[in-house]
Amino acid sequence: MNPKLKILFLCTGNSCRSQMAEGWTRALKGDLIEAYSAGVETHGLNQTAVEVMAEAGVDISGHRSKHLDELRAISFDAIITVCDHAREACPFFPGAKKMLHAGFADPPAMARDLAAQGAGVEEQRDCYRRVRDEIRAYVETLPEALGLHPQEHHTS
Repeated sequence: MNPKLKILFLCTGNSCRSQMAEGWTRALKGDLIEAYSAGVETHGLNQTAVEVMAEAGVDISGHRSKHLDELRAISFDAIITVCDHAREACPFFPGAKKMLHAGFADPPAMARDLAAQGAGVEEQRDCYRRVRDEIRAYVETLPEALGLHPQEHHTS
């Protein structure tokens, strides 16, 4: 059995996008990748993200919002920032082989904007669904898109 790649998905609050990315990676690529998610802050798990992931057959309800400091002892093969703020605030991880950015729109912010314009609940949820599906499409490209292979992973 080949060892799995260790990948961290990092966003601002580890509430939505990075949680979706971790969930999709575990569901679709769990045989190749050991997925983690964290934030440069912690905002709690976004319940709408949990609900739209469940609609797609992926249960992230047991996840919790984690600060990246909780994962400092792990030697990651790749760190993927999924929002611009995390990319700007991401500290240096000395053991990471790759640091990449795959930016996705912020569903809570889009939903708030739509609500302010009078949009209904389903239209607001569609923001989450669209980003969920974009993240799935990205995860489907892993690990090949990283240029890393499981046998190249860290041993710690």
